[in-house]
Amino acid sequence: MKTINEMKLQIPGKSANEGFARAAVSAFAAQLDPTIDEIADIKTAVSEAVTNCIVHGYKDQIGQIYIHAKLYEDNVLTIKIRDKGCGIPNIKQAMEPLFTTCTTGERAGLGFAVMQSFMDKVRVTSKPERGTSVVLTKKLLSKGAKNA
Repeated sequence: MKTINEMKLQIPGKSANEGFARAAVSAFAAQLDPTIDEIADIKTAVSEAVTNCIVHGYKDQIGQIYIHAKLYEDNVLTIKIRDKGCGIPNIKQAMEPLFTTCTTGERAGLGFAVMQSFMDKVRVTSKPERGTSVVLTKKLLSKGAKNA
């Protein structure tokens, strides 16, 4: 797959930046002329991934979140969202719907399930105390790439 464009973004892991991250990635994806539903799917998945970095990766501290999005000539969008937080000791368990390490009841444990429902593919890699990477992949059905 040949990359036709890419962008990188580094933001502090603050809740206020979650909306900025999703808007920036969806604006980047807009050059492929996606449908409104596709943009909504991308925004939701990015929001969940960035929120996971803030809430679970960094917990009570503010670390950096790295976002790298790529567009490919066959209308495929990949978004890598990475933190250098606490990491996930058991990825398989973390990806089970309703699993959460939250003890306050504020989190439902649906972040990965939501990402999987809105994207074609979700790949998670993590190392405890080194951080987590989530790669979201979606093929856009629009015809915008022919005009790029």
